[in-house]
Amino acid sequence: MNMSRIGKKPIMIPAGVTVDVDGQRVVVRGPKGELTRLVDQTVSVQVVDQSVAVTVANETDQRQRALWGTFAAHIHNMIQGVLVGFQQQLEVNGVGYRVALQGTDIKLEIGFSHPVIYSLPKEVQATVEKNVITFKSADRERLGQVAAAVRALRPPEPYKGKGIKYLDEVIRRKAGKAAKAAAA
Repeated sequence: MNMSRIGKKPIMIPAGVTVDVDGQRVVVRGPKGELTRLVDQTVSVQVVDQSVAVTVANETDQRQRALWGTFAAHIHNMIQGVLVGFQQQLEVNGVGYRVALQGTDIKLEIGFSHPVIYSLPKEVQATVEKNVITFKSADRERLGQVAAAVRALRPPEPYKGKGIKYLDEVIRRKAGKAAKAAAA
């Protein structure tokens, strides 16, 4: 039985970030904000000097080993988030497809008979530049959920590549009916 390789490493706390542990609640504060997470009752978190130590009650239990590394990664992401933040970019492709910011809402014209309005949660900020939407947040998990939800409004299709995709995502293209008929 192996220990959690991620869980056993201490997580360093950089200058400007504070980590408070109150029972099962972990609160991380930094220049970009404050994040809170409840940890499982089998996982214990301690702040020792300038690092965070994550341990579990039983290192041989498979579920606890999985939670060990998971919560260690969550706490590491919380520290990174309040220190420097995270960002995710989406690209809107398609003829006549437009995107605009209206306060805390994103107005998307993506080929439907009506514009789609997506309301951003308060933890996530967005900027729009031409056809690229940039989301920024201290909460990595929430950021990923918002980006995935906006992408799901019009996922990219494989024939013309129209839709909303991650900026670094590669769409595998398919040949259409005309190309298949010519090949036959």
